[in-house]
Amino acid sequence: MELQIRNSTPQDIDSIFKFYKFATDFQKAKSMVSWPEFDRKLIEQELKEHRQWKMVAGRDIACVWATTFDDPDIWEERNEDPAVYIHRIATNPDFRGKNLVQYIVHWAIEYAIANNKNFVRLDTVGENKGLIEHYTRCGFEFLGLKKLRDTSGLPAHYDKATVSLFELKL
Repeated sequence: MELQIRNSTPQDIDSIFKFYKFATDFQKAKSMVSWPEFDRKLIEQELKEHRQWKMVAGRDIACVWATTFDDPDIWEERNEDPAVYIHRIATNPDFRGKNLVQYIVHWAIEYAIANNKNFVRLDTVGENKGLIEHYTRCGFEFLGLKKLRDTSGLPAHYDKATVSLFELKL
């Protein structure tokens, strides 16, 4: 399976939201903290800023995610470190179990180096042991759980949340 990673386009927005719905339904089925319905303007802004990504297999979008170089609400004082932050990985159900996060990690390392960053980071809400295991198998160090201080600027699922933090040092 040949995979390509490229920026998502405005034409992909319906697919992005469809994958978010799949992810939310999966989270609910597993009794996990589930994502809220994200504001379309947020995704449109990420598209404009070229921070929304897709992995393509042939004509199919296999998964989507967003990046940022700044994440102070979650990473607080560590936000000063030069890092790429990955958010909202959502997979097309037809591609689940294909270890796509490993492809994202390889891409993120190259992307971080090209942008003079020293870390690739991500978080997940709560203590999801399955995701902790998965992300550590993909090369991330699990930094532990952290109670967020101020979630007013974050999506609803972060409200009063404890997050699992992950880091890959380059």
